[in-house]
Order: sequence, then structure tokens, then C-alpha cells
Amino acid sequence: MLLALDSSTETMALALVGEGKAWHLDAEGGAKASQQMVPELMALLARAGLCLAEVQAIAFGRGPGAFTGLRTACAVAQGLALGADKPVLALDSLMLVAEDARQQAADRGNPLAAQDRLWVAMDARMDEIYAGLYRWDGQGWQTDHAPALYEPEALRAQLAARPAAGLAGSALQPFGLAAGAAATYPWCTSRARALGRLACQAWAQGQAIAADQALPHYVRDKVALTTAEREAAAAARAAGGPL
Repeated sequence: MLLALDSSTETMALALVGEGKAWHLDAEGGAKASQQMVPELMALLARAGLCLAEVQAIAFGRGPGAFTGLRTACAVAQGLALGADKPVLALDSLMLVAEDARQQAADRGNPLAAQDRLWVAMDARMDEIYAGLYRWDGQGWQTDHAPALYEPEALRAQLAARPAAGLAGSALQPFGLAAGAAATYPWCTSRARALGRLACQAWAQGQAIAADQALPHYVRDKVALTTAEREAAAAARAAGGPL
């Protein structure tokens, strides 16, 4: 049994999976995640009739994503794992979106083939985008181009240089990235279900690490615009100029 949690976006995703069974929760995250995550995890275990000692590992979305959300997920996973003497699985939060898109493709009757690649592009706020390129090998996901922070034009250049079978993520519509893509997945159907599947893949691939090695993956040092930068961006929008 694997317990998994992610709060890298405005959605808090929780999953408990194993032995052919699964329990999931997609709930409001953001500022509420730090208060609600532990009670909701305990409620998920109670629904399954399990206790933390019966879980083999605790998975968490390490990022990229919202700074506070990444710290929350890492701290909760590490605290629970240390207390219960369990290993952790540090999951790529963009790969989670790729996994959800893979399931969407299958549901559409057009499943990904082995070695198909998928770009994930998530809105990082401040007119920037978290993006990474992933390859489905038939059993699990591999990283072809590591997650990084991009300005829109720089990412468009990457998309053109490294074409893929599809494009997924919350940045598609706001930044107009979907044009010309073979298949697009602008929304997740269930981050929690994708999280559970990704945790199982990571466990099967032997990716468990000691709890004291758990760390968030930050790709941005700056977490907010200054007042002057916000005013400049607002003025540019009003004038119809570049941001």
C-alpha cells in the first residue's frame, strides 16, 4: 500500500493505492493544504480501514510548482515517513500531469504508444511557465528534458525543436501553446488518480529513498514580483504591449 500526496497546484491531491484497490481525493489546495492535508490523509486511511503502519511508502509531489505547496507536501511526507519509519517516493509534479494526459488519451481511444513523448507546460504565474518533456516507455515515464522555468517565447522555441505526440497542462490556453499540437490536454481529469498511478510506477522502479533525503524541487528562486514589476506589467497590458 502506498500513500501519496501533492499540493504543487491549487488542487490538493491525495491517493492510497495497492493490492488492487485505490482511494482518491481531489480537493481545494493552495493556502488550505497546510491545514487540511494531514486530517484528510488520516480520513483516507480510515476509509480504507488501514493505519499508517500498514503503508509501505509515502509519495509526494516534489515539484516544480507553488513554493508553499511544495514545502507543505514535502514536510508532511517527511514527517509521516520519519514517524512511521517508512521510505518516501519523490515524484515529479509535471510527470503527474503527463500521466493524467496518458489516461485521457486512452479514454479517447488513442492511447500513447511506447516511446511517445509528451510536453507538460504549467502556468507558473508572473508570465512564466514550468515545462518538461516526458517519454512513455510502455511501462512508466522517463524524463527526456528536465523540468525548467521558461518565458513563453523560449518555450515555444523548445516545443518547435523537440516535437512530441501531445501537449498537456494549465499553460496551454493562457499562453496560446496548443496551436499545431497533435493532441492537447489542457486540464487534468483527476490529479489524485494520476498521483496514485505514478506512485505505483515509482515503487515498481525501485525509486524509494530514505525520508531524510526528501527535498522539494524548486526551479524558480524568485516567488513574487516586486510592486514596480507588477505596475510595469499592468501598464504593458493596458497599452497592449509585450509583457
